[in-house]
Amino acid sequence: MNNINDNTKIENGRTFMNMKIIGSGSYLPDNVINNSHFEDRIFLDETGEPIKYPESIIGKFKDITGIAERRYASKNQVASDLAFIAAERAISNAEVDKETLDYIIVAHNYGDVQYGTTQSDTVPSLATRVKKKLGIRNPSCIAYDLLFGCPGWNEGMIQANSFIKSGMAKRCMVIGTETLSRVVDPYDRDSMIYADGAGAVIVEGTTGEAGLLSFESATYAYDEADYLYFGSSFNSQHQEGTRYIKMKGRKIYEFALNKVPLAMQVCVEKANLDVTSIKKILIHQANEKMDEAIISRFYGLYHMQAPKGIMPMSIHKFGNSSVATIPTLYDLIIQGKIEDHSLEKGDIILFASVGAGMNINAFTYKF
Repeated sequence: MNNINDNTKIENGRTFMNMKIIGSGSYLPDNVINNSHFEDRIFLDETGEPIKYPESIIGKFKDITGIAERRYASKNQVASDLAFIAAERAISNAEVDKETLDYIIVAHNYGDVQYGTTQSDTVPSLATRVKKKLGIRNPSCIAYDLLFGCPGWNEGMIQANSFIKSGMAKRCMVIGTETLSRVVDPYDRDSMIYADGAGAVIVEGTTGEAGLLSFESATYAYDEADYLYFGSSFNSQHQEGTRYIKMKGRKIYEFALNKVPLAMQVCVEKANLDVTSIKKILIHQANEKMDEAIISRFYGLYHMQAPKGIMPMSIHKFGNSSVATIPTLYDLIIQGKIEDHSLEKGDIILFASVGAGMNINAFTYKF
């Protein structure tokens, strides 16, 4: 996909060279679930047999994923509720009138799932629900949902960029929200990975140099479409007919290591950047070991070692909340809540993600 960067789009007499973030907000539920929560859980393998040596599962899990705890939404909350709180905070942070938003783009995977069920509710769309909760009256504020797996928030940013640079919009809000805790198989050890949360940003057109510089996006579906899917519980007696999020972990790991670094490289080259100019890489918080391997392989393409401190991580405390991981990580950095990480004016950031589809994307951004 070609990046849109011709600097010629005009809207109401205004030329927008770029799209920049003017505010951010996030919401991570108060309900902290430590790894000890799973110590008495009976995990099964794909054949339905108990996994041997269950006492070692928790320790190995943290060593591989980096996850020590995660957040679950309260029983009375659904994904659109989390998105609404993050949206309110982003609007406040940006100090803009909510009625001036041209688009509200909400990335998610499973819609609103009520506590105690796995049924997805997406009518009306989550974006419409967020708009209603915000009390926005302007009918020209277009609200829609985006399904693109874990890279959904990144893709929403890419779409917002296209709207702004084509003159279709001046200001957009892009949200990533998910309650993955509602769609996990309790007998699958992968259930420990998933978490809930929401992050949002306000973006608008700018005539300055800061903002989105380039992007790369792709879908690999010929052999890879079923690497992440909805499947039956590993316990055949558990809620027959109900399906849960499932993944082929090894396949995803290999795919990510082979494809994501290349997408990141293409993105950097489209922006005509020297790789040494990148100050931070904000990557989907899926699995610490996998993310470290992706970063290592990316810099290996340039015959370099990854610079120390290049990759902020939030997965240790907040788990994998899919589309919410990158926007919440960004907002936490802006708030000064990620130790030893900050952003300064002029910094170059590389955003990257991989997820169900199988989809990958990346974009470079000048802070």
